[in-house]
This record gives sequence, structure tokens and C-alpha cells, in this order.
Amino acid sequence: MSETGRKSRRGLAYGLALVIGAVAGGGSALALSGLFPGFGAMSDGTVNLDGWKADFSTGSEAADAYTRARIARHGLLALARTEAVYFTRNTDDQGERLREGCRYRLSGGKMPAQWWSVTLYDAESRLPMNTDGALSLDASRAGEEAWSATIAPQAPDEGLWLSSQGGGQFDLTLRLYVTEARLIKDPVATLTPPRVERQDCAGGAA
Repeated sequence: MSETGRKSRRGLAYGLALVIGAVAGGGSALALSGLFPGFGAMSDGTVNLDGWKADFSTGSEAADAYTRARIARHGLLALARTEAVYFTRNTDDQGERLREGCRYRLSGGKMPAQWWSVTLYDAESRLPMNTDGALSLDASRAGEEAWSATIAPQAPDEGLWLSSQGGGQFDLTLRLYVTEARLIKDPVATLTPPRVERQDCAGGAA
């Protein structure tokens, strides 16, 4: 093979390596930043409690570049873990994706924090575009002991309600403010996260 041919093949190999590196690196950054469908804000974490996931480095100097990118992308107010801890989930208790066409029972009890809330976001980590005024539930409404609420597109006849109207495939975010110190040290033993039980779905699909 001539010298010109060898140089041409080397140039092609270098170019291909650069393209592969750019695609792999850029793709992983975009996915973890939440720019690809299916990768919501904080969809991965260092802690997983019955489907509720958290990254305890959020809001701290220890947060890696991907965590910071997710926070910037989705506009989260990421307080330090001494002030707030965030858990998210996008599946029900059976591991199925949460979706607008189904009705769920969200239930829990006393939380190891001074205050807490659960908020519903769509797959793009935005509040669904509806006027129901029922996108969030907090300790002031649920009380300090056992509580439950319905997640559905329409309001139930009675009880607490989170509206999923316009949510499509949605996520839930649990925020715990000023938590007990032991939550960070041993989250499994400290927190019993809310259950998300699917009750029925549109068209009769369970």
C-alpha cells in the first residue's frame, strides 16, 4: 500500500474514533441530564427505597457533573441534604410506569422530617398543564399520622387528591425538609416511603 493510502486510512480511523467518542460521551451526558425521553430528573440515585430514588449528593459540593447538569436542566431548587432530601419515582408498587390513564392510591405515614410534600410532574419534569389545583400534597393537608390520597385525572368523591390530568407518563417527587439526622446515615431503617398502589386503568386494563 502506498504512503498516501496508509495516511488516508489512519486519518479515517482517527476520525471514526473521534465520532464514536463524541457520540458516547455526549449521549451519556444528555441522557443523564434528562434531555432524552425516559430519563426524567433524578431518575438515578444512590439510594433506592421501594422504587423511590435519591441522590444524597444533590445540592452539595460532592455532586458530580451529571447531577449538576440534571439540576440545571430541570430547574430544581436543590438544597443541601441538611435542609432537604429529594426522592423520586416513576413506577407503581408493581413496577409499572405511572401514567395518566390509571388511578392509584398513594399512602404513607409519619415522615422523619419537620415537613414534607409529594408533587406530580410530567415526563419532562414539568407541572402538568391543568387547572385542577391538585398537583401537590403536603404534611399540612395529610396530617402527621397515616394518610392516603388518590392519584387520578378526575377528582374522587372524597379524600385527598393528586391530579394526573395532562401528566401522560408522570413522576412523583417526595421532598423531606429538615430531616432527622439518622435518615442520611441509614435511610432504609429510617424511612418508610409512601406506597403507590394501582387500582384500575382506563379501558379496564389493570
